[in-house]
Amino acid sequence: MSEYLHCYHSFDAYYQHDSQILILGSFPSVRSRKDSFYYAHPNNRFWKVLEQVYHMPCLSLEDKKKCLKTNKIALYDVIDECDIKNSSDSSIRNIKVCDIYKIINNSSIKIIILNGKTAYKYFIKYFKDIDIPYYLLPSTSSANASCDLNTLILNFKAILANYL
Repeated sequence: MSEYLHCYHSFDAYYQHDSQILILGSFPSVRSRKDSFYYAHPNNRFWKVLEQVYHMPCLSLEDKKKCLKTNKIALYDVIDECDIKNSSDSSIRNIKVCDIYKIINNSSIKIIILNGKTAYKYFIKYFKDIDIPYYLLPSTSSANASCDLNTLILNFKAILANYL
């Protein structure tokens, strides 16, 4: 039986001053914390979605950063620290939120995408004052078995259509 651990967001937000799209997850997985970058678990479909939406490879870390930079995408999470069991969003408790304002104040964000219900839940609870359009999209996590890759791609394309 896994125990709760108090964990910290161990790497920085990824953004540029000209970033226009902010994609927020909930909290980095064990693998992402180990690798110090977003959506590092090989079963997470995030990078496969971006490959299809933007027609760019996202295999290496260099590829991923190039895709983000080219398409003016910023990545961060809503939660900065919490108690969590492994990588389970449903187990998250005792949270402290990230400083999302830092990205917004130092970039050109025009839209916020919340990658999954947990990110959405805490975003609307703690960031009601952010006056930027935001959208909930299905989580790209492999734990979200109810949503296949094609559906994820269609959802992301629908929201990002004005930014492609």
